[in-house]
Amino acid sequence: MENFRYGNYDKIRRTFLPHDYLRAAGHHKVVKTVLIEGEWNPADPLGELRWVESLQREQGFPHAMSAQAWLDREDVDEVLAVYGRHPLVKGIRHKPAAVPRAQYRDDFVAPGSMRDTKWRDGYAKLHAHGLLFELQVFWWHFGEAAELAGDFPGTTIVINHTGLPADRSEEGLHAWRAALERVAREPNVHLKISGICIPGQRWSVAANGPVVRTAIDMFGARRCSFASNYPVDGVVDRMSDIFDGFKEIVRGFSVEDRLRLFYDNAVRVYGM
Repeated sequence: MENFRYGNYDKIRRTFLPHDYLRAAGHHKVVKTVLIEGEWNPADPLGELRWVESLQREQGFPHAMSAQAWLDREDVDEVLAVYGRHPLVKGIRHKPAAVPRAQYRDDFVAPGSMRDTKWRDGYAKLHAHGLLFELQVFWWHFGEAAELAGDFPGTTIVINHTGLPADRSEEGLHAWRAALERVAREPNVHLKISGICIPGQRWSVAANGPVVRTAIDMFGARRCSFASNYPVDGVVDRMSDIFDGFKEIVRGFSVEDRLRLFYDNAVRVYGM
């Protein structure tokens, strides 16, 4: 298997179902869950929904999902119509085309990118079906994301994995913060704080506290949610330890803001 962000994924290549998730959560109380599409066979995006339906009937989880769709494909109308009618589906994810930071230019455009006309034509259909958009892309593409949010103010964008701040150098974090600040100006953008593990290191408040606090500073407690990215983050650390860290970081926040970050905002954004 090809290595990805966190290195070798062999240790998590196994069946992972709701009871495994609840076990991984340990002493943390999980009330509701949202499943985000998991790279299902792109030839059959609706197949994942059928599987999730059966899972929900049998085990009561998840309570919502963001499903796979390909905004620049010919089947986009058919797929979005099914999702728009389904009570479990609240949004879709289609990772837009992206490039490494060294190759990025402010005028970047490519097939399948957020500035691609065909991709945008598909994106424009989300609002009519009441679907939000899960955005997983490197933070240096957030100028494009801000344009997208501004051009389609009726569609909620949920940024995944805190914008992927993998470069923890002083310069890297400064540039990531500036990108967050730019896209946070758009009121229809929400941020999920997750996926901030550092390869080869246990998850720690010392390493990740500044990232979490910066994210909340940029978006405010009303537009952020903590999320697990599990089982993927299991390559680096235990889910229970990661959430211990999240709770420690926001220990000084008001009760109301902590409830927003861990529960209320997710319930509102995903209509649960």
